[in-house]
Amino acid sequence: MATSRITFQIADNPPSRLDKALARDVPEEASLSRTRLAKLLAGGHVTLNGAVVTDPKAKVAEDTEVTIDVPVADESHIGPEDIPLEVVFEDDDLIVINKPAGMVVHPAPGSPNGTLVNALLHHCGDSLSGVGGSKRPGIVHRIDKETSGLLVVAKSDRAHHGLAAQFEKHSVERYYNAVVYGVPDANDPRLRGVRGVNFESSNIMKITTHLARHKTDRQRQAVLFEGGRHAVTRVRIVERFGTPEVASLVECWLETGRTHQIRVHLTHAGHSLIGDPTYGGRRKLSEKALSITGINAAQKFARQALHAAVLGFDHPVSGESLRFEAPLPDDMAQLIHALDIKPGK
Repeated sequence: MATSRITFQIADNPPSRLDKALARDVPEEASLSRTRLAKLLAGGHVTLNGAVVTDPKAKVAEDTEVTIDVPVADESHIGPEDIPLEVVFEDDDLIVINKPAGMVVHPAPGSPNGTLVNALLHHCGDSLSGVGGSKRPGIVHRIDKETSGLLVVAKSDRAHHGLAAQFEKHSVERYYNAVVYGVPDANDPRLRGVRGVNFESSNIMKITTHLARHKTDRQRQAVLFEGGRHAVTRVRIVERFGTPEVASLVECWLETGRTHQIRVHLTHAGHSLIGDPTYGGRRKLSEKALSITGINAAQKFARQALHAAVLGFDHPVSGESLRFEAPLPDDMAQLIHALDIKPGK
């Protein structure tokens, strides 16, 4: 197996454990995360003064010569495909994409190609330095196939580790736009009786539940209050549609990031997303409240009306604070325009 060799010395006052000393002193240009270093150590790729050491708890002295033989990253088994991408930002360590609705993020049974990963393998080419020992993009979060908007992907092992840590701490800023049935307003007495729903200042709805895979439908998530994983979503009204009001544009932000979280939580609150085939269904809208154009637009909307509009995080290598915004895609902008048309027009 081809390898590249990294040699360096342990600096003054090393930590008590070898794994921590390696993480502190390995050259930055090696782009090796703690996770990758741990695997190399366990695999017998690390020598101290010429002797192989595999114990992460081993003691190490300053001025010890360390050699790490890093296996050259394997080519990914996933094939590159020349699929156009809207690149919002890119450097040596990461890339931010504005994903269109209809694109799956990662190959899976039923979606073996045409995915974002296939497109990134073509777009990035040799600039992928290897994540976890393979030349592949590091997926640290996903958005559903029929959800549009922003996501960040790691191009290097060190970026993958740093981004994953931020998502795990829930420190990443993520805002979504959604068009929903009804208006999630604190003045609605129905919402006071929905378990897990309460309102904070400025009419912000907070939904707090647990989520887990549905017992009988494996493609769905279900709201629980015992078991499952803790999930918190906040929702703010941006625009109201209809007289009386029968739909709204809302802004959602996540304290946690669970599968289908926004879609499940809003459905639980009685405000499912327009166009959502899994959780929402089609609701009859009154011709007294909306124009025929608006009603038709809502009934024919072909996907869940959800868009990942804002993504903010600290660059995992430079530490720079980054924040990106993606405007509403054309289909959602047209839906909102149609809903805003007054009845009789």
